[in-house]
Amino acid sequence: MITRITGVLVAATPLAAIIETGGLAYEVHVPVTTAERLPQPGQQARLHTFVVYREDAQTLYGFATEEERDFFRMLIEKVTGVGPKMALSVLSKLSLPVLKGAIVAGDVGLLAKCPGIGKKTAERLVMELRDKMGGVTAPTAGADVSPAAAPADNKINDAVLALIALGYKAADADKAVRQALVALGAKATTEALIKKALG
Repeated sequence: MITRITGVLVAATPLAAIIETGGLAYEVHVPVTTAERLPQPGQQARLHTFVVYREDAQTLYGFATEEERDFFRMLIEKVTGVGPKMALSVLSKLSLPVLKGAIVAGDVGLLAKCPGIGKKTAERLVMELRDKMGGVTAPTAGADVSPAAAPADNKINDAVLALIALGYKAADADKAVRQALVALGAKATTEALIKKALG
């Protein structure tokens, strides 16, 4: 099993990256949320990977964090009717903290907005994954991810909640905060993320 790949980023699109390492170039399918965080071509990149083996293909999927990779794996292994393509679509639409919060909250409407996910599949996501979210609380005013969650997740969640309170739709708020995080870097404060997202 290939669990991580590190090498030179040769090229990238919103859903794929080509990374060269050891004289070989690997095509890695990535969600948009990971593609947003890739460096410029020619620079070093590292992705946490998961390989899906099929009778006629071996496909490598890559993610910016181990948590995203593990969530992708849980989606395709634990949720009936969700394959790699649909799981990638879900992780492309929403950042992991918002996605987990929507599952815990039972927000079928938000989940159903992910491309390829209808109401029934969204309901299945909630039903089959809610008890596996390990301490995540619903993203409502004053709520947050568990104290054990990464500080970056807390910042993202808080900034998204602030934008929602200002009238943004959840998916739009999440995208704006993700883009602000890419622009400002991991050390940005919640306030800086909010200002950048509003700008």
